[in-house]
Amino acid sequence: MESNGKAEKHGLERDADLQLLLVGGELLKVRSSSWKKNRFYKLQEDCTTMWHESHRTFKRNQTFSIDEIESVRKGRQSEGLQKHTEAHVEDRCFSIIFKGRRRNLDLIATSAEEARQWVNGLEKIISNMKKLNSQQTSEHWIFNCMRKADKNKDNKMTLKELKHFLRQINIEVDDMYAEVLFAKCDKSNSGSLEGPEIKHFYDLLIYREEIDVIYGKYATTGEQMSVKDLLNFLLNEQREVATMEDAVRLIERYELDDSAKQKNHMTKDGFLMYLHQEEGSIFNPAHKEVFQDMSQPINHYFISSSHNTYLMEDQLKGHSSTEAYIKALMKSCRCVELDCWDGAHGEPIIYHGHTLTSKVLFKDVIKAIKEYAFKTSEYPVILSLENHCTLEQQKLMAKHMISILGSALLTSPLEDQMPTAFPSPQDLKGRFIVKGKRLNKLDAVFSNTSPGVEEDCVSEEDEAAETSNSKTDSNGQKAKAKKSKIKLAKQLSDLVIYCRSVHFSGFEHAKDNQAFYEMSSFKESKAVNLAETAVNAFIHHNMTKLSRIYPAGSRTDSSNYNPVPLWNAGCQIVALNFQTPSKEMDLNQGRFRSNGVSGYFLKPDFQRYPGTEFDPTTLTKGPWLKRKTFHIMVISAQQLPKLNKDKCKSIVDPLVKVEIDGVPADTCSKETRSIENNGFNPMWNETFQFDIQVPELALVRFLVEDYDSTSQNDLIGQYCLPLTSLQNGYRHVPLLTKHGDVIPSAGLFVHLMLLDAK
Repeated sequence: MESNGKAEKHGLERDADLQLLLVGGELLKVRSSSWKKNRFYKLQEDCTTMWHESHRTFKRNQTFSIDEIESVRKGRQSEGLQKHTEAHVEDRCFSIIFKGRRRNLDLIATSAEEARQWVNGLEKIISNMKKLNSQQTSEHWIFNCMRKADKNKDNKMTLKELKHFLRQINIEVDDMYAEVLFAKCDKSNSGSLEGPEIKHFYDLLIYREEIDVIYGKYATTGEQMSVKDLLNFLLNEQREVATMEDAVRLIERYELDDSAKQKNHMTKDGFLMYLHQEEGSIFNPAHKEVFQDMSQPINHYFISSSHNTYLMEDQLKGHSSTEAYIKALMKSCRCVELDCWDGAHGEPIIYHGHTLTSKVLFKDVIKAIKEYAFKTSEYPVILSLENHCTLEQQKLMAKHMISILGSALLTSPLEDQMPTAFPSPQDLKGRFIVKGKRLNKLDAVFSNTSPGVEEDCVSEEDEAAETSNSKTDSNGQKAKAKKSKIKLAKQLSDLVIYCRSVHFSGFEHAKDNQAFYEMSSFKESKAVNLAETAVNAFIHHNMTKLSRIYPAGSRTDSSNYNPVPLWNAGCQIVALNFQTPSKEMDLNQGRFRSNGVSGYFLKPDFQRYPGTEFDPTTLTKGPWLKRKTFHIMVISAQQLPKLNKDKCKSIVDPLVKVEIDGVPADTCSKETRSIENNGFNPMWNETFQFDIQVPELALVRFLVEDYDSTSQNDLIGQYCLPLTSLQNGYRHVPLLTKHGDVIPSAGLFVHLMLLDAK
C-alpha cells in the first residue's frame, strides 16, 4: 500500500542521515547503571513510525509514532544519561523525549558520527512532519491505517480488509454499506481493490458534504471560486478585514491546480486546503505572536505559574525530576517552584518534604532551568524558593544560582536608585527573578549607613508553614498553626529583589505597610474566600503588588483548583500542578495560548487602573461590560482517535461540549447529542447561543467526549482559547490530548459569530 509518508514525499530521499535511519542499527538502551542492553532500531518505510526489537515475552517487536516524540536531545542531556553514564560517552549519547508521561528513551550509539546522524535524521523527520498541513497529516493517518489493514502486504484491499480498515479509522459500518462501497470501487470485478480503485475509495471516504455546500454557495464562476467569490466569502462569512490582494495571496498559497491558479480561481480542493491552514483556524493567527503591550509593570500581567514544579506525579510518593522543570518551561511557564532542603554531602536538594517523593539536586535543577528557560518564551522567569535549608546549604544555593545563571540572574534593581514600581516584562527579558524571604528592605541596597547582618531569623514561607503545621492531634483535630522561624543567610537574602515574601495581614495593612515589591502567597481556600467576599479590594491590591496562589496541602493527589475566579480578582501568579492533566490545566493553557505563548497576558484595563469599581460577582455598570452574543454551530468532526486501540471493534460515540469560563454570569456549558459508532466523520449541525457580559475575561473550551450511558464519558480531545482570540466564520478547531499535545489528524469544524449584543 503506497503512502505519502515515504522519504521522497518528505523531500529527503537522498539524505544520508535519513538513509541511516531507514537501514537501522543497534543502539545501547540505558535504563539504569546496571540495565544497558543492545536493541535494534529502524525507521519504517512510511517515515512516520519507528520500529524496535523488544525482548519482552509478549512484545517481541514494538513501534512508536514520530508524532509521539516531543524532542530529541544530543549528548547526556537527560536525567537518566547524566546519572547512569560516564562523561567520556557524551558525544555518543542522545535521548528521545516523548510527549505526555511516557518514559524518555536514552540511547548510546557506537560512534559520535552515528549519534549525530540519528539525531539529525530524527530532527529532520520531526521538522517535516510539523510542516505538513492538517490535510496532508490526515492523508498520512489514513494511509497508515490502510497499511495496517493490508494484512498480507500485497498492496491490495479485499472486502474483509476494507471492513478492518473502516474499524481502524473509527467508523462502524454495516456489512451491506461496506459491500456497496466496495462494489462501487471494484471496477475490475477482481474481488480486491488496487491502484486507482483504492484512490477512488479514498476519495469517496474523505468526501465532506458540508464543504460542498459552503463552496457551492460562493462559487459562481463555472463551478469554481473566482478571486471575487473568495473575497466575498472572506468579507461576508469570515467577517475579515480583507482586500482583493489578500484573496489573491490565498489562491497563490493554497491552490494546487495550476490552470485554476492562472485564472485566479480556487477549486474545491484549494478551498479545503485553505480551511485547514492557520488562516482557517479558530485561533487568530495575529495572536500567535506577542501582540500586547509588554512595557507595563510586571504585576499588570497574568503569569503562567507552576506549583511543586519538580514533581512528575503526586506529592506523596511521586518522582522528582529536572524533566518536570523542562516540560513546564517548554510550555511557557514563567514561575517555577523550588522546594529546598538539606541534602547529603552538603548539597541542597529539591523534593516535597516529609514525604516519599524522590529527590533531585538543587544545582541540577538550576542547570536545567538555565538551559530551557527561554526556548519557548524570552520573558522573565520567577524562581519561587521555599527554603528549609541550614545556613551553609543556603550559601551554596546562592553560589549555585550566581555561578550557573550568571548575568541573567537579577541581583540588584534595574535602576540606579530606589525603584517605586515594578519593571516590565520587556525590561526583564531573559532574566531570572528570585522570590523568597529577605532580611531587610530593598532600600538598604542604596544605603551606605547600614552594612546589614550576615544572618538572622525570618518566618517561614506561608506555604511552608502550612505544610509544617498540617499535623493532627489524637482527636483528629488540626493543630493550631504556629509560625516557625528559620535562619536566613545574607548571601541568599541579597538575591531577592522584586519578589520579597511577606505574610498577608489584610488589605489595609498591606496598603499602609507593604512596599510594592513585597508579595504574599495565599492558600487557595483563603484566596477564593477573598475573591468572593472582598473582590474589589483584592483587585486594587493586585494593581500595585503581586499575589501568588497555591493549591491546598490536602491535594495530595496533586489535583488542581479552578484558576478563573482568581484571575477575575486580578491575581497574577495562580500556581497549578502542571504535572496533572485536568480541566484547570486546559484553562491555563488556553489563557496563555495567546500573546505568542509568552507566559504573560496583559490584564484588562479595568483590573489595572486605580478607581475601578469592577466586581465580577455583581457586574455593576462600567467599561468592563462589553456585551456580546456568541453564536456557534458545531458542524462536524474529523478522524477522532480510537480510545480503546486494543479492541478492533471498539468505536467511539462522540458528543461535543462547548464551555464558557469567565465571570460567574458568563460561565455556561452546552452540549450536542452523541452520534453512535462514528469517530471518522460525525456530523451534528447543532447551534448554540451564549450571552457574554465580560468578553475580556472569558475563555472558550471545546470538549469532545465518548458518550457512555453507564459511566463517566471519556475524553477524546479538548481545545481552549480566550474568547477575544477566536476568528468568526467557518473554522477548524484543533484537538489536544489531556496532556495538551496536538492530536495530528483530529479536529472539529464549526461556524462562529461573535457579535455586539443588541
